[in-house]
Amino acid sequence: MALEPAEVCAKLHGVMAFPVTPFHADLSLNLHGLCENVRALADHALAGIVVAGGTGEMYSLTPAEHLAVVRAAVDAARGRVPVVAGVGLNHHLAVEMARAAADSGADALLALPPYYFQADEEGLLEYYEAIGRATPRALLVYSRDWLQPAPAWVERLAARVPTLVAWKDGQGDLRRLGQIRARVGERLAWVGGAGDDAVPGYYAIGLRAYTSSVANVAPKLALQLHEAAAGGDRATLGRLMDDYVLPLYALRARRRGYEVTVMKEMMGLLGRAAGPVRPPLPALDPADRPELEGLVEKWRPVL
Repeated sequence: MALEPAEVCAKLHGVMAFPVTPFHADLSLNLHGLCENVRALADHALAGIVVAGGTGEMYSLTPAEHLAVVRAAVDAARGRVPVVAGVGLNHHLAVEMARAAADSGADALLALPPYYFQADEEGLLEYYEAIGRATPRALLVYSRDWLQPAPAWVERLAARVPTLVAWKDGQGDLRRLGQIRARVGERLAWVGGAGDDAVPGYYAIGLRAYTSSVANVAPKLALQLHEAAAGGDRATLGRLMDDYVLPLYALRARRRGYEVTVMKEMMGLLGRAAGPVRPPLPALDPADRPELEGLVEKWRPVL
């Protein structure tokens, strides 16, 4: 039984994992590997698992593949942790994907920006409203890339879509996020989504939930980041950031698309299902492999 929107909102505290979508060498789906990964994540006290999100290469999936990923994740999670399905691309596909995900048991939807990066505010409003009204499931909006709305626009969307429960910031612009929160208030839950390296900043302004790709390889570390930041333990948070998170994110920032590539390669080094990325994301440069292998060895204490 899927959760009601209010139940999803109440659980948005702590770490939401953003698992990769594993592929075989021929770039076909590895659903068995996905199920193994989701079952392992569900063993931890997570606020949710977001499949087919940005880290899950949603934009590379066909509608049939997207449905297969959602179904596999729901079956693997078995209600132990909320499953959120990423949706997007365009108006019709996003609505189709949302309905199929809801029918498959997903607890919530994460709406990614549409394909058209020059859409005006009214067009964007209609796009997100259509997704929100397509199902009774909770809706989270992922503000990333070219979606940078004004606070008044977010307020309008929240008023028009009753199932909208949360705003996931993917830009890390704390000034703008603060302005949106000041305008919208407690109508929405607020989720930090720019990366594990942004946890100190997000928690400093009062957020208590964030989305983690680090959870793919070290869910314990992701939870430690939340606990240290929420508890005001600056010494522990600083040590975790300096020793583990910041070196990883420095490598991830080396090339466009590496944010997914590096996580998949790191999982592969640990014997977990991941496989290659789909183009246009780049394969790992062989020159970067020794550095990644060194990171994996350094991460052993937090795995």
